[in-house]
Amino acid sequence: MQENFDREAALAEIIERELAMFLATNNEGGVSECQTRPDTFRAMRKMAHSAHEDAVLDSYLADLRQAEVNSRNLMVEKYARMDDRLPPLSTSPLLDEIADAEEAFLHEAQTRYPHVIKSNGQGMFRRYLRCELETLSDRTLELYAAQVRRARQQGRNLVVERHDFLMRLLGKGGIDACEAAAQGK
Repeated sequence: MQENFDREAALAEIIERELAMFLATNNEGGVSECQTRPDTFRAMRKMAHSAHEDAVLDSYLADLRQAEVNSRNLMVEKYARMDDRLPPLSTSPLLDEIADAEEAFLHEAQTRYPHVIKSNGQGMFRRYLRCELETLSDRTLELYAAQVRRARQQGRNLVVERHDFLMRLLGKGGIDACEAAAQGK
């Protein structure tokens, strides 16, 4: 990792590189509705990356830069994998380790915050995440898996942390305040 890592600059560059790839993704039915909302995309991706440690972000940024050099669009690859239009991009055992841990975080978060964190269907979260993970370098996967293991050992829940970040980003005072407000309705 760089000696003077600038987290905010890295996040901004990651999100803009992802957005460029996302906007360059051709859909069968034309431009998707979510492609017309770049600010929503930015907020959701910032949320997705908010819980990552600096080392994970730095490595992922290197992945994105290398993908550009190699004329790869990681968003196209992820969505093609989700539709089973490409063979697996990786067979690393870390894919399932990370996806299983994140899915467990999600189920725990849904139990703790049922009014804020809703279920998105059986296995959809895991499938989406696993297909995205397949686009990552081995180094980024190793760093992400190590982060997940540390979070579990520390009793942290990365899904809760991400949603708390999003609620604060939206000016809603955090996940606890949102859950309390939703329960009071």
